[in-house]
Amino acid sequence: MKFGVVVFPGSNCDHDTYHVISKVIGQPVDFIWHKQESIEGFDAVILPGGFSYGDYLRSGAIARFSPVMQAIKRFASDGGLVLGICNGFQILCESGLLPGALLRNRDQKFICEHVNVRVEHTETPFTSAYSADQVLRVPIAHGDGNYFCDDATLRELESNQQILFRYSDAKGEISESANPNGSLNNIAGVCNRERNVLGLMPHPERAAEDVLGSHDGLAMFHSMTVALREKLKSK
Repeated sequence: MKFGVVVFPGSNCDHDTYHVISKVIGQPVDFIWHKQESIEGFDAVILPGGFSYGDYLRSGAIARFSPVMQAIKRFASDGGLVLGICNGFQILCESGLLPGALLRNRDQKFICEHVNVRVEHTETPFTSAYSADQVLRVPIAHGDGNYFCDDATLRELESNQQILFRYSDAKGEISESANPNGSLNNIAGVCNRERNVLGLMPHPERAAEDVLGSHDGLAMFHSMTVALREKLKSK
């Protein structure tokens, strides 16, 4: 089992993610430079948060042209696990691996704070260690986290149970007041139809140890580890 953490120019959460995988859950992991054209040998790939290329145009719009993204598309189509966090979520949407787009926050301000998100579905490689409707306390740090899609896409996401996380209050209630950035229907994270690609705005790697104020994000990495272990056993 081997994880890969993609490094783009300007990424600032790659080492955080690497630390959680290598030290906290104790799994093999390597960095993947964005110009690599092959990711052979990896079982899961993570696109971490950070300001790839400075986000001068639109978050993730330039990063999607990096050579590594073609390799990640092939990897995902073959069933490989891909997790995009914050800017990584934006890149996945820009590259077409996930539906929708991330717009400027509702108040046009950068937000950095802990929020509550509710787990919507647990039948995925990313959420199996959680309970349905479980409320997590995790941090966000973004200026472009306002998720949007058209009505037809939203209906598809809802019917296929592709919305895995929603912003909520501490009791799990979904409301506009619990929505930090204006995301459509309080959406905080979505997966693809095949459930092997997930993008989310909150940072689970920043909530993986008690010293950080929350360990609620750790179960996501444990979920991925269990899924990979089962997949490798079946080969």
